[in-house]
Amino acid sequence: MSTENEGTAVPPAPSAPPPPADAPAASAPQGTHPGAAPAAGGPYGPPAAQAHQAHQGAGESSSAPDPSWPPPPPPSTPAYGGDGAAGHGAAGQGGGGWGAGWGAAHQQPAPKNGRGRGGLVAAVLVAALVAGGLGGGLGYTLAEENDSGGSTTVSSTTSGGNVKRDPGTVAAVAAAALPSTVTIEAASSSGEGGTGTGFVFDKQGHIVTNNHVVADAVDGGNLTATFPNGKKYDAEVVGNAQGYDVAVIKLKNAPSDLKPLTLGNSDDVAVGDSTIAIGAPFGLSNTVTTGIISAKNRPVASSDGSGSKASYMSALQTDASINPGNSGGPLLDAQGNVIGINSAIQSTSNGGFGTGQAGSIGLGFAIPINQAKYVAQELIETGKPVYAKIGASVSLEDTTNGAQITEQGVGGAEPVDPGGPADKAGLKPGDVITKLDDRVIDSGPTLIGEIWTHKPGDEVTITYERGGKEHTTELTLGSRVGDS
Repeated sequence: MSTENEGTAVPPAPSAPPPPADAPAASAPQGTHPGAAPAAGGPYGPPAAQAHQAHQGAGESSSAPDPSWPPPPPPSTPAYGGDGAAGHGAAGQGGGGWGAGWGAAHQQPAPKNGRGRGGLVAAVLVAALVAGGLGGGLGYTLAEENDSGGSTTVSSTTSGGNVKRDPGTVAAVAAAALPSTVTIEAASSSGEGGTGTGFVFDKQGHIVTNNHVVADAVDGGNLTATFPNGKKYDAEVVGNAQGYDVAVIKLKNAPSDLKPLTLGNSDDVAVGDSTIAIGAPFGLSNTVTTGIISAKNRPVASSDGSGSKASYMSALQTDASINPGNSGGPLLDAQGNVIGINSAIQSTSNGGFGTGQAGSIGLGFAIPINQAKYVAQELIETGKPVYAKIGASVSLEDTTNGAQITEQGVGGAEPVDPGGPADKAGLKPGDVITKLDDRVIDSGPTLIGEIWTHKPGDEVTITYERGGKEHTTELTLGSRVGDS
């Protein structure tokens, strides 16, 4: 790597002026002092408006799941030359000034009288040498005295392993949660795959993670889970929900001492609450990062890059550092309870460092655990996901006006299912849904994400516009089984 601004070279300092011809020669020991090279760095560019699933894949790149959700370009290369270049520039200017000060030509004064000058110069040189030797001797003597007990340095009487870490500290939460997290490696029969994270869901050996982490191993292939103590277990996919981006795997020959992580209540989470994320960013297993909840109910559509349909969530947003490989890992509160499953990250507009993969810019998204728990339990019981639905097709265009019921359904089907929930509630093609209960709906993906936070059979209030007038209606959510 080359820096853009190396600064101006500093001219060497001139040697001392030559002594008079009658001065005696003298020598002194010379020494060098090591220097430290300045560090260079640069800021990232502005983020784009598309989220990517935080999955560390082998040679994969993110792409949009649907024509309505175009993939973002890869994150931008960091702009080197910000602080780093400024630092070099300052050094260059300082060097120029220093060189000018020391670079002035020395002119020897004309001798007055030769009598006694040689003795005077000799005396000065001898005095300088004696002073130098005396200083060195004193320094060595003082150093010996400090080493023998005269130092004021205070040493700790306990090692780091004996320090008590109170409950609620990051160290205490990490120590309790790490043994129940795993690094997942999934590969298809052709060897394609990647790395993600999961956590122990129950004592039977079920591990919860993201669907996009294990998608390559769903129809055969290899799937393993490795604990922080190094123990690795083969695993199999019990069930996966592509729309929710949740999957459950089960360890083969699971150990009997598994400790499931405690599940919290994501509905009670508040903006500003502390968060702790555990995962394997870029394959670096058992990594712990911290942050806060920076937003709730954030509508997010994401894809694993396979070109399949998108996953939709009404996500918890966090600024805890989340990168590819964190997918499927737990997002914990300050007490160590799981409040979400890390799933997606906001990316910058272009690929950085030549990798083409997105990295953390402080905008990560997690599936609320209340939703993920329900999905996981369904997958364990039946192996298939169950989705709530309103029974109407809506536009997936990214607008701010609401979710409009389309004039035509998918694949030639009716836009409003005859006898379905929307039909019974009186909704018609062209209606624009603006609220679901107290949640503002600004687009079709936002509506889908909000519907999927509910269970089939839940009753919701729909606010919609028709002909410029606002209406409300009660609707009982239906159900759909499977991802097809």
